[in-house]
Amino acid sequence: MDTKSIDLKKELKKYFGFSKFKGNQESVIKSLMDGQDVFVLMPTGGGKSLCYQLPALILEGTAIVVSPLIALMKNQVDAVNGLSNVEGIAHVLNSSLNKGQTKMVMDDITNGITKLLYVAPESLVKEEYMEFLRNVKISFVAIDEAHCISEWGHDFRPEYRNLKSIIDKIADVPVAALTATATPKVQDDIQKTLGMNNAVVFKESFNRANLFYEIRPKINIDKEIVKFINNHKGKSGIVYCLSRRKVEEFSQILQVNGIDALPYHAGLDQKTRVANQDKFLMEDCDIIVATIAFGMGIDKPDVRFVIHYDFPKSLESYYQETGRAGRDGGEGICLAFYDPKDIEKLEKFLAQKAVSEREIGLQLLNEVVGYAETSMSRRQYILNYFGEEFDPVKGEGAKMCDNSLNPPTLLDATKDLKVVLNMVMKLDEKFKTKDLINVLVGKESAVTKAYKLETSEFFNIGKAESENYWKSIIRQATVQGFLTKDIETYGVLKISEKAEIVISGKFKESFLIAQDKEYDLEQLKFASDNAQNSASGVLDEVLFAHLKKIQKKVGEKHGVPPYTVFMEPSLEDMTIQYPITIEELTNVYGVGENKAKKFGKDFVDFIKKYVEENNIERSQNSVMRTVANKSNHKVFIIQNTDKKIDLQDIAKAKNLTMDELLKEMESIVYQGTKLNINYYIDENFDEDLVEEFMDFMKDSETDSMKLLLDEFGQDLSDVEVRMLRVKFISDVAN
Repeated sequence: MDTKSIDLKKELKKYFGFSKFKGNQESVIKSLMDGQDVFVLMPTGGGKSLCYQLPALILEGTAIVVSPLIALMKNQVDAVNGLSNVEGIAHVLNSSLNKGQTKMVMDDITNGITKLLYVAPESLVKEEYMEFLRNVKISFVAIDEAHCISEWGHDFRPEYRNLKSIIDKIADVPVAALTATATPKVQDDIQKTLGMNNAVVFKESFNRANLFYEIRPKINIDKEIVKFINNHKGKSGIVYCLSRRKVEEFSQILQVNGIDALPYHAGLDQKTRVANQDKFLMEDCDIIVATIAFGMGIDKPDVRFVIHYDFPKSLESYYQETGRAGRDGGEGICLAFYDPKDIEKLEKFLAQKAVSEREIGLQLLNEVVGYAETSMSRRQYILNYFGEEFDPVKGEGAKMCDNSLNPPTLLDATKDLKVVLNMVMKLDEKFKTKDLINVLVGKESAVTKAYKLETSEFFNIGKAESENYWKSIIRQATVQGFLTKDIETYGVLKISEKAEIVISGKFKESFLIAQDKEYDLEQLKFASDNAQNSASGVLDEVLFAHLKKIQKKVGEKHGVPPYTVFMEPSLEDMTIQYPITIEELTNVYGVGENKAKKFGKDFVDFIKKYVEENNIERSQNSVMRTVANKSNHKVFIIQNTDKKIDLQDIAKAKNLTMDELLKEMESIVYQGTKLNINYYIDENFDEDLVEEFMDFMKDSETDSMKLLLDEFGQDLSDVEVRMLRVKFISDVAN
């Protein structure tokens, strides 16, 4: 075929209905059709797939498209088949097909009908497929999501690393590698692995100017996301979670709050997964709650927001997942909830990996922390990470992030950085973040006692500042390369060469950190959300003061401390929802049916009168419903503690950590249900200490962990304190 004489714009109009190409599309297609290898770096929404779909439709033979996920293949095959009235112009060849379907695909290829064949790398290595493909006309090979070669090939998809030799065995044809996310290092790795040393390279800007980036603290997250989605009613969105379990739980929470949401993760059977994806694409549901298994190459142009419930493990993942918003150039809000504890969990998970993998993983996590905590333009941070310069004042989309709209207050913490680095050095680089902070604020612990750190010159030196302040300094010092986390002895901090400049006093710059913002649980405002209803989510201070008095009065009446009646966040929630019946009270955060019946009458009677007297219009938008016992193991825990089963065994049976089991137990007792764990306490705790703890709780006005740890932290661990608190609430309040 004489490719020079082809009018590409005419072909584009014929197949796709567009009158002109975007960006580098035309140049990529020409190079590929001229028989050259091409490497294409193009952001999500830039029209990557057209770069191989159009030449495949024009050229003789079948183009092989290597794709990482069955969901992605199905989505693309449906899209290509919709371009033509010829049945079978695109097919998949993978493990989801039966023998009859496989034969039909092969027949269509042999008869010259199929122009695009989508395969997983694992399918390509099958001898029967290889033999078949060797004997048919192949136009070229396209590798979509080519970053998988670098990111997945080292890990659980080794076939990605062998693609070059597999392709060579099938045909001598041009190769196109396409990706929307790759750092310069990953780009280099892809090209080397595929032997594409002479490839024509096309790089487009990573800047998606229509996307708004915002990071929020992970406080009261379920409620905040429900509120956000309700303020964007009818719009399509994706919520990403790291675990399958969280996907299931949170999709249920959205459903019971009247939101059309469906789960998507690799643990669902294929039929359900495909059905849920199709419903999202066909707009039969608004929200997909998913692990990263969802969305690679999903061609839905009008996803209006992408929410990260959990922070991803790398900035590549973050960029790729946020890139699914606003692909049509319209509104695209990228909202992520950040908690440093989540990063610590990921670090612990990495500690179990091989040293080389651990090193790479920690480096990627460090970049994630840097991005989450940066005070600079988030767009600039992302683009710099991908090797691209960006002007944070005049660049396209310069104001489209929370830091640019509301710049954080910066503190010069150079002196305190020097204190931390000196301490790490003089304590022989032996300790982890938590231990170092305990030393700074003068808090005794098992580690400080064992190493006699109370006698150190640094003990209590930083008591004027909060633990969070010191944590910020240590995190930023790590991100900026003054401290490193030792790989062999996981989590132990060491000083770097860069740190020695600071210690010696030769550091001429300022070490600036963003001042911690104070966020009210109920007054969080989304910078990205201009339509936020000011009446929604605002604490009614007057009502709150009255409810505190009622809490005290009801506590005295029942002979229990006030905080065991309803928790403070529950009182705050009442000032937003204004419940006027016992049934409505059960929708309030942390209030179960038993507790509502036992303590609720005085509260709802007062709120009803208050609403009438002040002409308050109650909005149902702010009512947050929680999922019934199904998702939180409540029945299982109650039944098994009644049978006096060891708590470790209960946790193991439900695949929970002790921390997760305790959260479930706290939820049970704070909502008013009794939980008998005396058998476990009797066996594992000192009797006098338990009695002392119970007496202290009876006289205390709060159940704050800070207060309890200050009092009992020398004798009890966090977990033990929480367990005794559960016993107290269960025995006294329920």
